[in-house]
Amino acid sequence: MSAASCLRSEDQFLCSICLDVFTDPVTTSCGHNFCKNCITEHWNSNDQYLCPICKEVFKTRPKLKVNTLFSEMVSQFRQEAQQKASSSSSSEQQAAKPGEVPCDVCTGIKLKALKSCLVCLTSYCETHLEPHLTMSRLKRQQLMDPVENLEDRMCMKHDKSLELFCKTDQTCVCMLCSVLDHKTHEFVPLKEEYEGKKAELGRTEAEIQQMIQKRRLKIQEIKHSVDLSKEDADREKAEGVQVFTALKESVERSLNELIETIEEKQRTTEKQAEDFIKELEQEISELVKRSSEMKQLSHSEDHLHLLQNFPSLKAAPPTKDWTEVSIRPPSYEGTVVRAVTQLEETLSKEMKKLVEAELKRVQQYAVDVTLDPDTAHPKLILSDDEKQVNCGDVKKNLPDNPERFSDCVSVLGKQSFSSGRFYFEVQVKEKTKWTLGVARESINRKGKITARPQNGYWSIRLRNGNEYSACNDPSVILSLKSQPQKVGVFVDYEEGLVSFYDVDAAALIYSFTGCSFTDKLYPYFCPRSNDGGKNSAPQIICPVNQTE
Repeated sequence: MSAASCLRSEDQFLCSICLDVFTDPVTTSCGHNFCKNCITEHWNSNDQYLCPICKEVFKTRPKLKVNTLFSEMVSQFRQEAQQKASSSSSSEQQAAKPGEVPCDVCTGIKLKALKSCLVCLTSYCETHLEPHLTMSRLKRQQLMDPVENLEDRMCMKHDKSLELFCKTDQTCVCMLCSVLDHKTHEFVPLKEEYEGKKAELGRTEAEIQQMIQKRRLKIQEIKHSVDLSKEDADREKAEGVQVFTALKESVERSLNELIETIEEKQRTTEKQAEDFIKELEQEISELVKRSSEMKQLSHSEDHLHLLQNFPSLKAAPPTKDWTEVSIRPPSYEGTVVRAVTQLEETLSKEMKKLVEAELKRVQQYAVDVTLDPDTAHPKLILSDDEKQVNCGDVKKNLPDNPERFSDCVSVLGKQSFSSGRFYFEVQVKEKTKWTLGVARESINRKGKITARPQNGYWSIRLRNGNEYSACNDPSVILSLKSQPQKVGVFVDYEEGLVSFYDVDAAALIYSFTGCSFTDKLYPYFCPRSNDGGKNSAPQIICPVNQTE
């Protein structure tokens, strides 16, 4: 039943069918009222048309219209009931809840305070606030939203309300403080300072929101990086499974072919031996037969019979000369070696495919590198576009600044890298010696230099036209199938990886792994001495073209 059911006059406004306040009331000819929908549904579900209250039967279904006057009375009653219910509900909610400021004047149940007076240092509910809203003397007092601990808003020294802000001491003070303790200081009303601090808070809040947004974007960036990492990992795993599956199948196939080759040789040997044995057994059978005949003839006492058959039995039956005949075991020398060599060729082809794919990926991190003249040894000759360097015979008179190499004919790139990945390519065609790689910013550039990782250099070199080595500790001799004409250098700073590639052959030359980078890294070039013109070709920084 609705909230109106609690009112004293509710009975006359309740439908006897739904027991709730009328909706679209209609009146029957017998004088009783019902909701239009209620009486309609009642008659739809019964065989007779009768009044639910007095049971009067109607011969035909009455045509009912909404009772306009009664409907207006019901509407007025409904509004009054809602207002009273709302008023009653409002009164119930005025009691102060935990965390709300209670009225300081109320006795018994403390109602919720609507305002606090900074003069009275008292919080008031709606009823007790009325004098401050109606009396002229109290209207001048400062009201604010209700707060607790109003005594904290009083000056502890002068027992006056804190109304001013001392900008000199950055503290709230009362009027007496301004003329006694802070008389030489700068003051502003609390409201003025409040507005300023509020604006400052707004700016700070805006900055914090920007910081929050940046961090949310960073979270998205990190998640995106994780997704990319997972994609790379999945791709790498798929490629690894594919390659190793192919290698496993190739190994099994090569092993099966090796076993089949060996077994075929053995079968051939066994077949040859079986044929020889069969032929020998046939001859033995003939010889045994002749021997038996001769033995039988030699025991004969018939002179004529022996003489007549002697000529045919005198000679042995025709046989093969087996003196030089023998079974020589087949030679298996080289069989396994040849199989492994074929497997190695297969592995080499698969390796080439992997390196081609890897090279194509690292080339995506190509950067534009130029040479830094301020670091170049005085004998070095740099092109105008700072993309080529070779060693001359004349030592130029250049300032010996700290960045310049003094003894080693070397030069660094202008660009530095302290994170991420980068890649560049250098042509070394027609050179008989060179060194190439990356170096950290803090390397020693004066006097004799030993290019080793512990000294801040990660590089490879060529000496004597065909001797390649990685400048590690100790040096690693490199056996290359072809002489690189263009070398690609790739660095993954966080991974601690420096890799060198033969770009044209799509082959990995060497990789430094597990490096610990804490400094800026620079591309490092050393064209080495001119060597009487034999090594006059320059090192050339080339634009990176993606391998097909």
